[in-house]
Amino acid sequence: MTTATLPHWDVSTVFPSLESPEFAAEFATVQAQVNDLRAQWDAANIDRQATLPVDDATVATFEHATTALNATLARYSTLRAYIHAFISTDATNTTAQARDSELEAIEVTLEQLTTRFTAWIGSLDVAALIARSTVAAEHAFALQKAQVSAAHQMSPAEEALAAELSVTGAGAWGKFYANTTSRMVVPLTQDGQTHEVPMTLVRNMAFAPDRATRKAGYLAELAAWERHAEPLAAALNSIKGQTNTLTRRRGWATPLDEALFTSGIDRATFDALMGAAHEAFPDFRRYFDLKARALGIPKLAFYDLFAPVGSSDRSWSYPDATAFVVEQFGVYSPRLSDFAARAFRENWIDAEPRAGKRGGAFCMALRGDESRVLTNYDPSYEGVSTIAHELGHGYHNLNLAQRTPLQRQTPMTLAETASIFCETLTRDAALRNASQGEQMLILESVIGGAAQVVVDITSRFLFEQHVFERRQTRELSVAELCEIMLDAQRATYGDGLDDTQLHPYMWAAKGHYYRPDIFFYNYPYMFGLLFGLGLYAHYQRDAAAFRGQYDDLLSSTGLADAASLAARFGIDIHSPAFWRSSLDVIRADITRFGELVQQSS
Repeated sequence: MTTATLPHWDVSTVFPSLESPEFAAEFATVQAQVNDLRAQWDAANIDRQATLPVDDATVATFEHATTALNATLARYSTLRAYIHAFISTDATNTTAQARDSELEAIEVTLEQLTTRFTAWIGSLDVAALIARSTVAAEHAFALQKAQVSAAHQMSPAEEALAAELSVTGAGAWGKFYANTTSRMVVPLTQDGQTHEVPMTLVRNMAFAPDRATRKAGYLAELAAWERHAEPLAAALNSIKGQTNTLTRRRGWATPLDEALFTSGIDRATFDALMGAAHEAFPDFRRYFDLKARALGIPKLAFYDLFAPVGSSDRSWSYPDATAFVVEQFGVYSPRLSDFAARAFRENWIDAEPRAGKRGGAFCMALRGDESRVLTNYDPSYEGVSTIAHELGHGYHNLNLAQRTPLQRQTPMTLAETASIFCETLTRDAALRNASQGEQMLILESVIGGAAQVVVDITSRFLFEQHVFERRQTRELSVAELCEIMLDAQRATYGDGLDDTQLHPYMWAAKGHYYRPDIFFYNYPYMFGLLFGLGLYAHYQRDAAAFRGQYDDLLSSTGLADAASLAARFGIDIHSPAFWRSSLDVIRADITRFGELVQQSS
């Protein structure tokens, strides 16, 4: 299967097209539902008030409002995902862009209504409400979080204004970033010929076995980011500036404090996690040195981080990858295997790298128990691992499908739980019957991925933290943003990388920085990796007992905080010892990798 014949996802099962009568009718229905919801909120005075009695009338109002809000959120979410399916795969689709812009007006109203609902919950005795209402008891965690959020709201008029201005403020800058980077083409010179190629293909050159090819892609990428740096810096300054303003006005000490609350963890957990990560940096630097030795170079450059190490006669064609994933998922359970087979059979995957398509990979819930997975497939084990990882997200969505939208609000810290589990399950299977060269190839890919999540993620966190701090006083120039990023990379990679060959424009390359609704996106991925490894260790110790609890855990990630859910498996996430034990798994992989490097020398 060539790149040109890799599958595109099919969303026609939802609506025939963006121009279809069915889509237009649903768009109108969602618009009407949101308008009806606003009328109901106005009539019931659902907004911030003085403390209200939790009597029969209040309970009835709450139950009606919650049911209506869940129904509206469910239909809106499908509509948004459907439109995003077109935008993320073709930034030039003007019809999708137009529908997305129209939906933003609905989104603003829905956001305002959700904010009003949160403020109203803050006016109630939540414990008394939960005791009197079955609906409230089913949404207890969401209500308890809403009570805290209500204490950090501005006045109703200010919150409404903030929601409206987000469309033309940080939201517009985020859209500008997505559209600009999706359409970027990069002049690339190879063999004396210069061609313009999509940024996704240039970034995929980092996986090339030939160092000259990797370097050529790296230099072309840096040059392209430099050409676009000024408007991207303006976007980043605006988004982070708005976040600083709203965080301060809502009474949070720092953006990180708000992010930790949103992520469902406390400062003690965060400090334990980050402390264990810093302790592990010397181990990762040992891995970087081992990889340099395996590549026959004195020191890794940034563009060597994804270079393949080891050898394999096996070519991971896309059909081979899908068959392998289905087979290995079946080792865990028929339900997981059947889910993966369905995803491939029903064309849930968009795998072809192409111009206008977003880079990287993601999974999004679409409708009911359906998801869609975007990847830019590379015929390597890394490509296989990415598919397994993203289908893990889809399996998580499958288990959440029974919940209401308010119950499905999973924090990012727990959103990686199933994806890391599925990725690790596939990794272990690939290693079992691999030759020495294949073991090195797979193991290095796994450790390299962990290095990205522990070392590089920490560098990105440090960058964002410093940008927030310095953005409080003024805008930051392109040169300053680059220097902050380089400082963060030096503090984490240390002497593991060539100090003259880092990536000063990583702030431009990572789209998460430009999400106005998410900040400090980075550390949850580290939490997810290490928490997932901890759960996998439990699975290996007692597979039957683990299977009996795991799907329920996945269905409950919006019903409790991370510490409570972890306690079900005897895990204390406040303890540095847990995070060290997960990192010990990676340390053991590094040791084994070192043995393979020694044997191949």
